Amino acid sequence: MSTPTIRHEISDHVATVWLHRPHRHNAWTGRMHAEFRATMAELEADDDVRVVVVTGTPPAFCVGGDSNALAGHADKGGYDTGLPAEPARPGIGVRPEFDDDFAWMLGFRTPIIAAVNGAVAGVGLALVLFCDLRFGAANAKFTTAAPKLGLPAEYGLSWILPRVVGVTRANDLLLSGRIVTVADTESWGLWNGVADDGEGALAAALDYARLLVTTTGPTAVSVTKAQIAHDLHRHDSAASVADSKRLLDEAMRTAEYREGVAALRDKRPPRF
Repeated sequence: MSTPTIRHEISDHVATVWLHRPHRHNAWTGRMHAEFRATMAELEADDDVRVVVVTGTPPAFCVGGDSNALAGHADKGGYDTGLPAEPARPGIGVRPEFDDDFAWMLGFRTPIIAAVNGAVAGVGLALVLFCDLRFGAANAKFTTAAPKLGLPAEYGLSWILPRVVGVTRANDLLLSGRIVTVADTESWGLWNGVADDGEGALAAALDYARLLVTTTGPTAVSVTKAQIAHDLHRHDSAASVADSKRLLDEAMRTAEYREGVAALRDKRPPRF
């Protein structure tokens, strides 16, 4: 049996997922893509999992497409995702705008947090940007990479990056492919936290995941994540307000809401 390219563990409602090709700095392949989707589908179906943290096995997060795979695309004269005919489908079916690679992360049931512990490029950066929150090591380098390979923006980077950092900064990174660090971009609104090193980035991401698990209602968080993703795809403030009132009405019939109110009145932590 060959070594899996993805590994994961679950502890106290938090799943930690590692991109796991350390000998290649976790360079992306079709097999890794398929195994990542399969792992995430498994975690989405597990009601015990309330937050997912994604990181890379040191020394990197993911340096983009494997160079051997990139050469294979050139030899074939076209792009091949390397996915099987029927890959796992996490986050699919929520709305059509989410039904493709990495966009499915917007429809995923739980928050997904990136812990950028080292270098990240290309497709790896797309994965990071489609996460809900991001923590990074100050010295971690990242790049869109594509223009230096003679390629356009990949995997929705031209959609997600301007929404995270604004058009001006997104244009800079997408058009130049220049290398920057997490520290360089600390003030861009890209990172929820910047740590001294890779271990610190993972620790910060796990701390935040535990904060969600211990202080927030799991259904409330899942529904709020969905509200944010839906509102990214529409330009109708009244529809957002109407949906929120409907969702509030539904939430107020749940045991989760009753526990939240009881904890507030009793001045104690909630037990969700």
